[in-house]
Amino acid sequence: RGVITNAGGAVRVQTLPGQENYPAVNANGIQSQVLTRWASSFSVTRTKNTALEAVGQSVSTARPSTGKRPKKPLDKKAGNKDCKADIAFLMDGSYNIGQRRFNLQKNFVGKVAVMLGIGTEGPHVGVVQASEHPKIEFYLKNFTAAKEVLFAIKELGFRGGNSNTGKALKHTAEKFFSLENGARKGIPKIIVVFLDGWPSDDIEEAGIVAREFGVNVFIVSVAKPTTEELGMVQDIGFVDKAVCRNNGFFSYQMPTWFGTTKYVKPLVQKLCSHEQMLCSKTCYNSVNIGFLIDGSSSVGDSNFRLVLEFISNVAKAFEISDIGSKIAAVQFTYDQRTEFSFTDYTTKEKVLSAIRNIRYMSGGTATGDAVSFTTRNVFGPMKDGPNKNFLVVLTDGQSYDDVRGPAAAAQKAGITIFSVGVAWAPLDDLKDMASEPRESHTFFTREFTGLEQMVPDIIRGICKDFLDSKQ
Repeated sequence: RGVITNAGGAVRVQTLPGQENYPAVNANGIQSQVLTRWASSFSVTRTKNTALEAVGQSVSTARPSTGKRPKKPLDKKAGNKDCKADIAFLMDGSYNIGQRRFNLQKNFVGKVAVMLGIGTEGPHVGVVQASEHPKIEFYLKNFTAAKEVLFAIKELGFRGGNSNTGKALKHTAEKFFSLENGARKGIPKIIVVFLDGWPSDDIEEAGIVAREFGVNVFIVSVAKPTTEELGMVQDIGFVDKAVCRNNGFFSYQMPTWFGTTKYVKPLVQKLCSHEQMLCSKTCYNSVNIGFLIDGSSSVGDSNFRLVLEFISNVAKAFEISDIGSKIAAVQFTYDQRTEFSFTDYTTKEKVLSAIRNIRYMSGGTATGDAVSFTTRNVFGPMKDGPNKNFLVVLTDGQSYDDVRGPAAAAQKAGITIFSVGVAWAPLDDLKDMASEPRESHTFFTREFTGLEQMVPDIIRGICKDFLDSKQ
């Protein structure tokens, strides 16, 4: 809106390379979305009047090839990597729905499964049928190709009986998402409950169980109960009580099983919005942890190894992935060196290997400057991301510069600071840097060997802060 006004005119569209992530931007009254990795992007600029003819020419010749955004070639085997999710379709197989509508439901679920882009690195799906007794038809690990899933759905037999949706939902939350059945660590777990009419048992308790297991429950309700039928429904508010979060996002309404094609894409878009999967957000898969490491001369080579071991042990506890937690490290003396940033490594193995390979710098101690550098360069690009930001500062001595101002600025930018002091690090400096309450964010040990005992306390502290921020 800032470039193309109501008056129109010629513009130049220039293709640019893709980026690892696109932060949300508010410009000219328009709020853009946060986007993860994308293959390519473009810029739009208004051209001067003198260039109109030439530009008009080039735009018209280019239109056939640029009219549509070039689609990223989807690696069939890998699947849609931008939609990482483990999904259980909980289908209604009760007498409520009947054989004919059950077949229409199978058809709809098949279309959703195909559009998701199932593949080894994309979404994985399985199916459970709810009837008198729930039956897991197939697990996440059984099929990793869309056509296999489609065939398996077509082969499902109708079971009949009461629509004991609550019983089936609880069974799915407890039994379906085990690692041996194909669930993946750090990937959102989703149960999509298809419900014709209303459940014949209590669904609220099952919803609570699912939330405790970190599962996002969606309810797709078809043919809502009519006014005359409401008297037969145990709990009119059953949808809001079963879903992951009662915010409108996790429920989806279809008037009938006929003509459902137009409902496929909007449902798929919801299932692929991993930022919104609030119930699978835990401190282990939703934080960015930056380590600021003192590389000054007083540390020494063997103690520096102990510091790296400490960092590795903290990092090990978290589920590191491109959609999960992220780790970064900066070493400082008078200068600062970004060892690796949040977007450099997206697996735990690579992060741990990068930590092992950090080389000791040796020099002076300017902790304040280092905090400012890290806030700006390491956390700056992540500030609009979904993860909560933490900085763990490790130092063994007095800083030559002011630490209070830079730490306050970091906290104002949404970064929670834990300060860890060893040997000659003054307690005043540590407390000046630490977030509130300072006592629980400040750690000290006389010897570098004492760092090992602090690991569980740091992890617990990060998780406590994460949960408090979600209240």
